[in-house]
Amino acid sequence: MAYPTTLPAPGVTVAFRDGVRLAVTGTSLDVSDGDRPILLRLDGGDLSAALRRLAAGPVPLAELTGVLSTADRSALHRVLDRLARFVVRSVRVDGRDLVRIEHTAAGHEHRAVVVDPEVPVRLSRFALCRRRNGALVLESPLAKVRVLLVDPAARGVVAALGDQVTAADLAARAEAGGLGADRVAVLLGHLVGAGLAETAGQDGAFAADADPVLRQWDFHDLLFHSRIRAGRYDDPLGGLFPYVGSIDPLPAVKTPPDGPSVPLFRPDLDEVLAGDPRLTVALEGRRTFRQYAAEPITLRQLGEFLYRVARVRVRRPGGQGRDVELLSKPYPTGGAAYELELYLTVRRCAGLAPGIYYHDPVGHRLVLVNDDPDDRVALLRGAARATGDEADPDLLITMTARFQRVSWKYQGMAYATTLRHTGVLYQTMYLVATAMGLAPCGIGIGDADLSARAFGLDYLRESSVGDFLLGSRPPGNPPSWQEADGWHMLNDPAWAVWAGERLRAD
Repeated sequence: MAYPTTLPAPGVTVAFRDGVRLAVTGTSLDVSDGDRPILLRLDGGDLSAALRRLAAGPVPLAELTGVLSTADRSALHRVLDRLARFVVRSVRVDGRDLVRIEHTAAGHEHRAVVVDPEVPVRLSRFALCRRRNGALVLESPLAKVRVLLVDPAARGVVAALGDQVTAADLAARAEAGGLGADRVAVLLGHLVGAGLAETAGQDGAFAADADPVLRQWDFHDLLFHSRIRAGRYDDPLGGLFPYVGSIDPLPAVKTPPDGPSVPLFRPDLDEVLAGDPRLTVALEGRRTFRQYAAEPITLRQLGEFLYRVARVRVRRPGGQGRDVELLSKPYPTGGAAYELELYLTVRRCAGLAPGIYYHDPVGHRLVLVNDDPDDRVALLRGAARATGDEADPDLLITMTARFQRVSWKYQGMAYATTLRHTGVLYQTMYLVATAMGLAPCGIGIGDADLSARAFGLDYLRESSVGDFLLGSRPPGNPPSWQEADGWHMLNDPAWAVWAGERLRAD
């Protein structure tokens, strides 16, 4: 029984990808796809002749390397590694392309392996199949290539790999398109070599099943990680403004919904500054509370909290093109997008009727959007479950995102950027609540469908990305900083003991 080794090159055709621009002169080959061009010297000899042949059109890899010396052949492979993002390899069997292979990472050359026709093979659980630029492609966050499934037989083989199967078994099936076992094994060798499929070991087990690192990665988490950071994928990434001129950007400020509104208290920031603890005291004293005092948080406290956390401080009009309307709030965001909105589901708040409210960050008021008690109870019950039923929430703050406010600028990383903003807002809420002597609790799970329905939102345009509980601090905990002469407590041994106990328990 044979196990993975390097597969010989015959059957592989090499060409430059569609859209790659080539300029060949007497002494150089200029290769560009519009981003980071590469200039190769052509100073004569067999290697230069091979590169000129490659620039002329698709060529079998065996033909390209067959006339080269060992040193030139190694040099050519180094050049192909460098040109990885510009080059496509086609796996040809009996005169037809089964798959085309495109590199998605620099400094990597695809190496196929030999697969014995009797060895069980299966698709990696991290592999995904999707439509891309008019083709069906197979990708994986474990792979540094994508495989275009251009032939029906290749698509049939991939579909059959949902369960473990051998090349010999596949050759007997209709989905293999009449390919013999040896031809199927060649195709599988490319998929295994790319990391898109895996072979069983001599004991019949698959190594991935016992790998403690891979077992702890969920499919969607690893895919997300591989796509929002550069290095493993070749799609555009960053602040590229992909929709300038074709789609208008969202306004920086959402138009508040219609409904009865409640004005909120606006604190004097000089008074806040005089009474607040130092930053280190708030950081060290921060903890999560899941129980509340008998007396609920007041509307005045809620107004101060929202003013300090989420009000619009500055609004700058936009112009044309990339000069969009920008905001400033107390917490930072990428590109001053401020796509996050706050909705409050209230069970108990002194001075405020139960209901579901939208926080207007410009008018600093609450607008009633839903007074249905069943929706209110459902949202609060879900928040309680997210705490393991430790909390009976008084007030739930749900963070929603107007997604297109961010994706209009950031390509390939828009949702990741929104999650970063959500974390920044969590920390801001924790610190302000701690400084005010309130009881904060960030929640890791929320029901985006339920909240979208309860808030009257379109799930794809705006839905929830975070949840936060807020209430009055229960007895038996340090008093509010304003009452405790609090910013000197870090030097108090009793405070240090309490803080150490709480940090260990939190």
